[in-house]
Amino acid sequence: MEDNPLLTVDDLTFSYGEVSTLRGVNFSVPKGEIISLMGRNGVGKTTLLKTLMGLNKPTGGRIQFEGKDLTETPTHDRVKGGWGYVPQGRQIFPRLTVEENLKIGLGGRAAPLRKVPQDIYDFFPVLFEMRARAGGNLSGGQQQQLAIGRALATDPQLLLLDEPTEGIQPNIIQLIGDILQQLSREKGMTILIVEQYLDFVREISAGFYIMNRGAISAGGSINELTQDLVHQYLSV
Repeated sequence: MEDNPLLTVDDLTFSYGEVSTLRGVNFSVPKGEIISLMGRNGVGKTTLLKTLMGLNKPTGGRIQFEGKDLTETPTHDRVKGGWGYVPQGRQIFPRLTVEENLKIGLGGRAAPLRKVPQDIYDFFPVLFEMRARAGGNLSGGQQQQLAIGRALATDPQLLLLDEPTEGIQPNIIQLIGDILQQLSREKGMTILIVEQYLDFVREISAGFYIMNRGAISAGGSINELTQDLVHQYLSV
């Protein structure tokens, strides 16, 4: 997975006070591919995504995007530079309407728009149907679609998603998987997804990395995700 990387992470470290959470993370994400990041709970996956987005300040290492060092770049500048982020738990604005949530994403574009692009509603028709409804009145699956739509509204080259299938019904999981594959295939979007659902990972990903104790312990193309690796690093 080293050919033509869009994102390269070198020896990235992060600590909460005296507690070291990321311990020399090294990996790369090829341009236009879907790569899944896996690991048991508490190994640092969410911390890694937050650090990549600039929400945590790393204590060491380097983050490169298109060959440029973004380690010290503020989050809003990463978004304007082509990064999108879907956090764990969705974190939509419950009192704002669906359309207002999406318009917040528009403000992150390099060239802001006033109107939600039609392709977002094409991907998620339920958002168009419910565009005047408060986000907090949507089901969990609908809120997840809204969170992804809001990230797409920033017009990202690189999309980071944290546990997008968590607590979601199977038909919406399938929809999300289909859309992510379409974004990769048709728009050339690069996608890094933290995910625990193995069947979903195997279906949509070109490659994988496994985290353990704050570092990358294994990785490769998706057909190299063996049962031995699953048992060693992922089984509870």
